[in-house]
Amino acid sequence: MTPSPFHGVRWTSALTLAALGAGTVRARRRLRAVPVLPAPPSAADGLPRAVGWRLLTARGVEADPATFLAACAHAEREGLRVLDLLPADAGAERVLGLLRLVDPGRYREDRLAEGRGAGYAVLVAEEVLARAGLLWTGPEEAGPAGAGGREPADLLALTRRLKEYAADATGLALAPALCAGRAGDPAGAVRAAELRAQGLPPGVLAAAQLAGLGLLAGLALRQGRWGAAAAGLYWLQPYLVLGGPGARLRPADLPGATAARPVRSLGAAVRTAAAVLGAPAAADADADAARSAAYRAELAFGTDRFLEPRRTDCPWCGSRRLSVRVRVPDLLQAKPGRFTLEQCADCHHVFQNPRLTPDGLEFYYRDFYDGRGGEGAGTVFGRLGDSYRKRAEMLRPHTVDAPASWLDVGTGHGHFCNAARAVWPDTRFDGLDMGDGVGEAERRGWVETGFQGQFPEFAQKLAGRYEVVSMYHYLEHTRDPLAELDTAAAVLAPGGFLAIELPDPQSRMARLLGSAWLPWFQPQHQHLIPAANLRAALADRGFTVLAEEHGPAHQGNDFFGAVALTTTRLAPDPDRPWAPPATRRGRALAHAVRAAALPCFAGAAALDALRTALVRRTDGGNAYRLLARRDDDRLPAAAGEER
Repeated sequence: MTPSPFHGVRWTSALTLAALGAGTVRARRRLRAVPVLPAPPSAADGLPRAVGWRLLTARGVEADPATFLAACAHAEREGLRVLDLLPADAGAERVLGLLRLVDPGRYREDRLAEGRGAGYAVLVAEEVLARAGLLWTGPEEAGPAGAGGREPADLLALTRRLKEYAADATGLALAPALCAGRAGDPAGAVRAAELRAQGLPPGVLAAAQLAGLGLLAGLALRQGRWGAAAAGLYWLQPYLVLGGPGARLRPADLPGATAARPVRSLGAAVRTAAAVLGAPAAADADADAARSAAYRAELAFGTDRFLEPRRTDCPWCGSRRLSVRVRVPDLLQAKPGRFTLEQCADCHHVFQNPRLTPDGLEFYYRDFYDGRGGEGAGTVFGRLGDSYRKRAEMLRPHTVDAPASWLDVGTGHGHFCNAARAVWPDTRFDGLDMGDGVGEAERRGWVETGFQGQFPEFAQKLAGRYEVVSMYHYLEHTRDPLAELDTAAAVLAPGGFLAIELPDPQSRMARLLGSAWLPWFQPQHQHLIPAANLRAALADRGFTVLAEEHGPAHQGNDFFGAVALTTTRLAPDPDRPWAPPATRRGRALAHAVRAAALPCFAGAAALDALRTALVRRTDGGNAYRLLARRDDDRLPAAAGEER
């Protein structure tokens, strides 16, 4: 028998080798896509307009006037307002890290992409700094090119923030004459700070890096030449990406970064893990200390006062045939309390019973979308760009002209409006929300006008003003969804469109995963509305449903969310300010549980990808969206009016 051509292949090593090879090729391709600053124009060509720009640099980075002028000229020519500069002698691992995070070919066009930089120097238009509330004139800023003095973590955080204020006008460029200095590998605490500044979890990344190094060592020792090839490719990767003839970069540490890569990577991972297991960053500790005192004072009165008396009938149809669907604690933030969702046997409406009072909602929302949790929430929402675009495109088959005005209710920080501008560039997008984020959305330019408050409060002020009103994952958060629909009917002009997206309480995964089904989202979700109920309510208010989507609205997070909620249940954040002070042992246990959950997260992500592919074909997922038109000849009742 002829042996198989794959006889003797060590598949674990082969797959690892393929993944490393693909990563190496991708990094080289991305590096080639980074533009190079041209030589600064001569006086005969006309000097660029350098007024109104700031070049902010990290400690030890030297920028000469020629580099400043060249960067200004490049930014003006390309229509950029923020430009991160990459020195030719930048550190090898820092460059590789940047290339893992950023695709320069798509970075600018992705309006929701997180701001990424190398942490050496960033050119910023002063008007962007002003809108971001970061315009200052300290002594180190006297010169047009600025001066060094900041830590790289500060510049990384700054670039991340500035991208939000120049969503489609932020770029990267290689500055050949910019000198990066002779900074060595950052120590554990410094590296952890730099990762946090980029919105990356240092503890998880350190654990993943240690696991990867352990895997490569095992392959090299136990799987012969295939394992040795995989380990060797990892070892040589810095040189393969950044070195060789015609290299665009000249990292000063490239020989050492290549020769000692396994040792340096191991040391960096161990030091980062040790820093994470220690005390949290001082700034975070100070902020959490103030929050902790406030939470302790509030929790001294208990949490029962945050719940209304239990109701005995369905808020949707009035039936008294109720049963418990699920009981769960707060698995989102691990705040104290336990919550019950009940289901109506007649209309199948699911609702929180007893529901939270307005004070209870304020308590459990606090530090989730804003404050302590605002950064994490922004990161999650920023990764839903494809979903936002599909929501905006749902309107295309039903209108010839672009809508002139669009109000996004429950807009948060305006992520949908920011992404939807790529689909409807001539539309005016306004946003409404209870949180402070809507004001930030206006300052960023993601919405034209931000209204802060309860939607029904604006029924008269905004009556008949909008051609489109959207409520994406908003109605389930409200205390009275029917009043919200009344307000939408009042705010829309005749013939206007109402777009709604909601979790589907009739999803198969809700039954399979039980209390670990993420869309239960307790205690924030007050109502989970079956599609048939929503269709009937819209018809009662003078709407005609034009389109209904289930599979396309599916959010691929069922299994991943279940693992995340379970992990939080087993090991909540030890530094949460509403809990007793964290101990070193408690912090170590929490990090250990999270590290142990990494394979579960990987498996869950694979299952979610498979399920999403199937759901898109079978049209049955964990959410649905409707598009309805307000009929011209059926006037809506005023918000709250009896029908």
